[in-house]
Amino acid sequence: MNQAGRRHEKRAGDRAGYRAGGSRAGAVALILAGAMALSACGAGSGSDGTPDLSSGSRKGQSSTGGGQPAPDAVAPETGRSAAPEVDAESGASAAPDVKAPDYLSTFALDVDTASYGYARRTLGDGRLPAAEDVRPEEFVNSFRQGYERPEGNGFSVNVDGARIGSGEGGEGGTGASDWSLLRVGLATKTAPPASERPPAALTFVVDISGSMSETGRLDLVRKSLTILTDELRDDDSLSLVTFSNEAETRLPMTRVKGNRNRIKDVVAEMEPAQSTNVEAGITRGYEESVEGHREGATNRVVLLSDALANTGDTEAEGILRKIDSARREYGITLFGVGVGSDYGDAFMEQLTNKGDGNTTYVGDETQARKVFVDQLPAHLEIRARDAKAQVAFDRKNVQQFRLIGYENRKVADEDFRNDSVDGGEVGPGHTVTALYAVRLREGASGTVAKATVRWLDPKTRKAEEETGTVTTGAVDTTLWGGENDRLQVAAVAAYFADRLRGGDLPGAPGLDELASRASGLAESTEDSAVEKLATAIGQADRLQRGAGADDEPEPSEGEIG
Repeated sequence: MNQAGRRHEKRAGDRAGYRAGGSRAGAVALILAGAMALSACGAGSGSDGTPDLSSGSRKGQSSTGGGQPAPDAVAPETGRSAAPEVDAESGASAAPDVKAPDYLSTFALDVDTASYGYARRTLGDGRLPAAEDVRPEEFVNSFRQGYERPEGNGFSVNVDGARIGSGEGGEGGTGASDWSLLRVGLATKTAPPASERPPAALTFVVDISGSMSETGRLDLVRKSLTILTDELRDDDSLSLVTFSNEAETRLPMTRVKGNRNRIKDVVAEMEPAQSTNVEAGITRGYEESVEGHREGATNRVVLLSDALANTGDTEAEGILRKIDSARREYGITLFGVGVGSDYGDAFMEQLTNKGDGNTTYVGDETQARKVFVDQLPAHLEIRARDAKAQVAFDRKNVQQFRLIGYENRKVADEDFRNDSVDGGEVGPGHTVTALYAVRLREGASGTVAKATVRWLDPKTRKAEEETGTVTTGAVDTTLWGGENDRLQVAAVAAYFADRLRGGDLPGAPGLDELASRASGLAESTEDSAVEKLATAIGQADRLQRGAGADDEPEPSEGEIG
């Protein structure tokens, strides 16, 4: 048998074994499907009726225990008093069955932005986004924050804030007088020049189902891949898998050098077919990525789809069980690019969260160029794996706090240092922002909170940490009309998301006021992205008042981080 024949036979044998393992895992997934909930964790209620956002459990590939929270666990979560009441005579707790106050907030880092991009697309089409598709952290993380960057490969930790109360020219919403907005900002070192990053081995998994025939779906994917082919380096590699009812390898892992025209020809030949079997596409994609795995390179699967799965396994957990060993053994991450006016946002987000990656959304060629030219090539490398943050509030100064968003990224406090529990993957040049509504005690003075970020070095798997602290003096300034424009942009984005999903954040201005503030911030920052935010808020305001949207829809925002 010649060498090519032996390679083919080996590859077929490997695939057969791989698929057999996948079938067994798939059977387990089907048995467990009824007991699994992949949507965001539902919040309970605190003692004052406000949502209780204490940390929920977010398990990784295997939880072996041994985790512990960061030090200084010293403040109550939303709606809970600082400490249980104590009987004056006996010294015993008056409510011994009540769970002790949770003074920590722990979550996996998230650099996704698709929720904001899809919301803008939906508003531009004259519809309000569904509440379950609105994730405030992805709105906030769609905007530049201006954080100080670290010199090394870890994180910088930036913590600041301001009083929410009314400022000049606005009312500041209701119930804001004794609340502050706290911003925890994490940043990695900016991306190196393209010539200095490791080579990439990318497997593109493209949805060619019937729903992708709509303008702005498969045609946009073709343009995106054609653009990227010209941007990749000669030493990068690329493979292409398509799926509808079944999956097909259109191009095995191929070096870009000398093959750009061949790659473009394969991309141009893609045409819409039948149903959407995401399971088949991702499974085949990981097979190809394992087959073409390159030591020392960034190995990644990129899913381009409207994520409207209707054939095969349609649950994210079940799909990812089939490729779990390949994902862990080879360190292959999953990046999702969403397209289409009808888009399975929650499904795509679940896939990428559990696939150690992130997701974005593109709505036109301009945004495709932004993602595939300006962002994806520079962000291919992973700077931090299983990154988590834990914020400890000082019980002496903080009466209540409330994390805005991150409901489906929460981690049990005791698992903060349990490195077998899944976190988030963060690349070069990324920023991650978490906003808290914080109610200070009367006469508060001193430390408000200590933020700790923990991550694993992608190469050595060594755990590292960095911390930052904020005091009452840093949150005494007024939010609205202050000098920190970027904090105000983050606040507008968070309040906008909260309004869209019917939330009740303290101090949340109405949509008309938010639109006005965004317009003013667009001028002061000279940031076109903030102007687009103002447009989106105005559209939402008119839709909620029944006045309709603009005649011309704005293109959606496509961001990686």
